[in-house]
Amino acid sequence: MGFEDLIPAPREARWVPPARGVFPLDEETALHAESGTERVAHWLRATLGAATGLPFTEGRDDNGVVLRVDPGLAPEAYRLTVDGRAIRIDGGSAAGVFWGAQTLRQLLGPDAFRRAPVDPARRRWDVPTVVIEDGPRFRWRGLLLDVARHFLPKDGVLRYLDLMAAHKLNVLHFHLTDDQGWRIEIRKYPRLTETGSWRARTKFGHRASPLWEEKPHGGYYTQDDIREIVAYAAERHITVVPEIDVPGHSQAAIAAYPELGNTDVIDTTALTVWDNWGISPNVLAPTDNTLRFYEDVFEEVLELFPSRFVHVGGDECPKDQWRRSAVAQARIKELGLAGEDGLEAWFIGHFDRWLTARGRRLIGWDEILEGGLAAGAAVSSWRGYAGGVTAARAGHDVVMCPEQQVYLDHRQDAGADEPVPIGYVRTLEDVYRFEPVPPELTPEEARHVLGTQANVWTEVMEDSARVDYQVFPRLAAFAEVAWSALPAPPTRDFADFERRMTAHYRRLDALGVAYRPPAGPRPWQRRPGVLGRPIDGPPPNR
Repeated sequence: MGFEDLIPAPREARWVPPARGVFPLDEETALHAESGTERVAHWLRATLGAATGLPFTEGRDDNGVVLRVDPGLAPEAYRLTVDGRAIRIDGGSAAGVFWGAQTLRQLLGPDAFRRAPVDPARRRWDVPTVVIEDGPRFRWRGLLLDVARHFLPKDGVLRYLDLMAAHKLNVLHFHLTDDQGWRIEIRKYPRLTETGSWRARTKFGHRASPLWEEKPHGGYYTQDDIREIVAYAAERHITVVPEIDVPGHSQAAIAAYPELGNTDVIDTTALTVWDNWGISPNVLAPTDNTLRFYEDVFEEVLELFPSRFVHVGGDECPKDQWRRSAVAQARIKELGLAGEDGLEAWFIGHFDRWLTARGRRLIGWDEILEGGLAAGAAVSSWRGYAGGVTAARAGHDVVMCPEQQVYLDHRQDAGADEPVPIGYVRTLEDVYRFEPVPPELTPEEARHVLGTQANVWTEVMEDSARVDYQVFPRLAAFAEVAWSALPAPPTRDFADFERRMTAHYRRLDALGVAYRPPAGPRPWQRRPGVLGRPIDGPPPNR
């Protein structure tokens, strides 16, 4: 296999003259890690060593793999050189070396993505003699995993970190709390997981569906689980950005600690973790007690996640309870705010200042722009492109993740067999032609686009196989959009991408990914009779 099937497509790749040769990896092949690349060497031995059965012993032999940091390269850039003497992976940092190692894995063929050799008698693996010079277009190449609606056990999260690394994605947006479940242990407030991490039953399908799964659903990550996930991600040069949702999407927290809700409007002691989908009317009360409670939560979150960014949600917060609450109205008057929208902006602004004072940066969904936003805060633009355009023009950093384009819970085809069809049709080609930077931004404004992110909301994804089906193969197309310097969407060579996907499906097979086949869902991937919410026509591109 040459370099013609790589995904994401590299910036530049060429054969080493004079002929298309190979460099053989065998039991004599040494692995030498220069200073700063030791963890990459550990990954390479553990992963490629397991798949090939080769030991990759330490050595300086020319007949080997050499890992090296080259400060002359951009931090995540790499140069992979395979000639008749050695395989050299130079990176601008350890991350760049790691991405180069991922490319080497692809060059070895699909069996390099397995966990043990399929042919124990095989003693040689050929690597084509090539030079590949590559680096990412964006520094934020993200995937949001919603583990609040349907819990993904720890091993499933670790598996997705491996899948992200294989596609050169580097940010896991970890959606940990919502109305339907609280998934992270907070030691000061144990009822958040004792009560808030499980629900008695679950709506099966869209919220209009009459079907229920009449069994408890739940789970959460202990703090040691979180430490393990964060460390595992760091070894793969992936940053984990936690999301703790405030002030909306908070019914699970209120069910655990009723005093967090608007107690002068409803009996919050009667609330349970929500078993339905949609937007719950039960939001946090704008009290000093609520602020202190969540400061305590964030204190523990900051200890677990070294990420510079901390996501606070800030979206879909119904204001009806605040309108009816004497406590909320008194706070609006006391602070001189512009109504309930100003109250939400005050809530977000409090945590923006609190996080900034601790050396972190707040990021939230684009609703946080309403009512003003502090200079250091960043925006996840999900309601189309408009929020991102507004934020960038105001000098805020932006992650582009418009729901109409890269929400992977949206259906992949209009066919009747698509399981629980949600939203617009977003085919593999549609995702491949997604452009993260709105054309109306000036070059100066466009510099505020940190990157892009695909979001996976799991209301109708009851297990990891359903997540796989919705995510793949579209995540491969998204990864190329995030990494590669592609031409304008209409001129992108989707036929060539489809050709390369032929090889990539074999890699996904080796990784055990339950992707949607190009011909449509397999019989066991369908969900006949389960109501979805399909939206007809092309999505708005704004």
